[in-house]
Amino acid sequence: MANLNIKSEEANTYGAIVIGSGMSGGFAAKELCDKGVKTLVLERGRSVVHNKDYPTTNMLPWEFDHKGQIPEDIQRENPVVSRCYAFREDAAHFFVKDKEHPYIQEKPFDWIRGYQTGGKSLLWARQVQRWSDFDFEGPARDGFAVDWPIRYKDLAPWYSYVEKFVGVAGYADGIPQLPDGDFLPGIELTAVEDYFKGVVEQQYPGRNVISGRCAHITGNAEYYAKQGRGICQHRVLCQRGCPFGGYFSSNSATLPWAARTGNLTLQNDAVVHSIIYDEGKGKATGVRVIDAHTKEMTEYYAPVIFLNASALNTNLILMNSTSSRFPNGLGNDNDIMGKYIGFHNYRGGVSGEYEGLGDFTTEGKRPTSGYMPRFRNVQKQETNFLRGYAAGIHGTRAKHVSYDGLGEDLVNNISSAEYGSWHIGSHMMGETIPKETNYIALDESQKDEWGMPQLRVNVEYDQNDEDMIKDYREQVSEMFDAAGFKNIKTWDDERRPGLDIHEMGGVRMGHDPKTSLLNKHNQLHACPNVYVTDGACMTSTSTQNPSLTYMVLAARAVDHAFGNS
Repeated sequence: MANLNIKSEEANTYGAIVIGSGMSGGFAAKELCDKGVKTLVLERGRSVVHNKDYPTTNMLPWEFDHKGQIPEDIQRENPVVSRCYAFREDAAHFFVKDKEHPYIQEKPFDWIRGYQTGGKSLLWARQVQRWSDFDFEGPARDGFAVDWPIRYKDLAPWYSYVEKFVGVAGYADGIPQLPDGDFLPGIELTAVEDYFKGVVEQQYPGRNVISGRCAHITGNAEYYAKQGRGICQHRVLCQRGCPFGGYFSSNSATLPWAARTGNLTLQNDAVVHSIIYDEGKGKATGVRVIDAHTKEMTEYYAPVIFLNASALNTNLILMNSTSSRFPNGLGNDNDIMGKYIGFHNYRGGVSGEYEGLGDFTTEGKRPTSGYMPRFRNVQKQETNFLRGYAAGIHGTRAKHVSYDGLGEDLVNNISSAEYGSWHIGSHMMGETIPKETNYIALDESQKDEWGMPQLRVNVEYDQNDEDMIKDYREQVSEMFDAAGFKNIKTWDDERRPGLDIHEMGGVRMGHDPKTSLLNKHNQLHACPNVYVTDGACMTSTSTQNPSLTYMVLAARAVDHAFGNS
């Protein structure tokens, strides 16, 4: 029996285990496999193979049973995910359904999830911006959270490394709070966005309007062909899965790359129960995995474990990894695990119309839009709230088409379409302040289908967020007015936390093991062979989209764990 156990353990032993196959997990797997490390990637969801499992990617509008809409009965059954902008008939199969994966909302929170190979990398909005020292120095400067143990210089070469592999379209804009990167050709602003850019940058020094940097291939086709990816076709059907690999996802890029090394084992339907801690060795030795279908538990072993299950699930797994050494969760000596959850504040919006630029129109689609980097409280504190916000800027010209008539009359009516005035809109992306009162915890009695504790979520906005929304609406409205835009409207859509899909924190980085859980290399202070490189590791949230930084932290952590091996 002992020999059988030894053989079973040997068969289930790898050089490294990665929990999660999404944005950061996929990049960790790619880096590990490139270094020759036999790597097991555990994905709790079903298998989705690039191209093969994108059932709607080439469907035409009339081929959808419900014209792209979600039927009312499904919306009623899934009130949380139905609030997500991308939960439509063409992509609903990539989203977790509410009733299948319950959680407990102590305060309203929309937890949007994608359980399949690639996770939410199939669904993300593909906006990628570097963070700067204005972000990494923010907590220490402004007196919240704890000091980040890293600065921009620690990540700058890794940003370049990741950007080159991912493929990022953008321009060198020379903005201190938004460092330039290694870019493919950028995507132009529309005429009204470019006009607005000129007004803002002339009348409001220190404010900028740029083309949003996005993870789409717009050049260097020969290099990306080696990944099996092609140039972005600007279809803007990305949430269906891209058959060209024109935008970055784990499915089209990192996981196939890792597989080609021969070092990757990808196991789907693998619900991670907990991480195994060996008290005699003083380190983690493996993971316990529940088969999603049979509910049987299996143990897998490795000397190094990377946790990339997405922010809240990573917290859940660590809190569920208890032992006599760690009764409150693996590495949780200070009892702050699950606390200081942050997110992005997307509630505010502004719109307007412009009668000028009649000689210009918009044709076709873009996978990005205009972007205003943060301009409040950058060089100094100047408002009644901490930190600031970025803003999306999107300007298009409406086309009025008549579909009256038949035959030649119909063709003539369609051909003689007239353009209306320009419409320009904006949405905010505000930084929230991580607080101890924003937390998640395991429920002591309610379990899910796999016997895992359900997650209790207690996260809400605060007065800082409310003041930020008010300022965003005032400032953008003022800039719209300065540009001569008319019919300016502002709103607060009162969306719940979580619908930004940028939840972060709970296992934050820091210098001091008394006030943080991870060191500057993303290792658990109290169990350094466990690395956390997804959103759970974030000490603060910045205003920038976080996915690029997750991948950068993952690549850097693999290099720390295995060096040049």
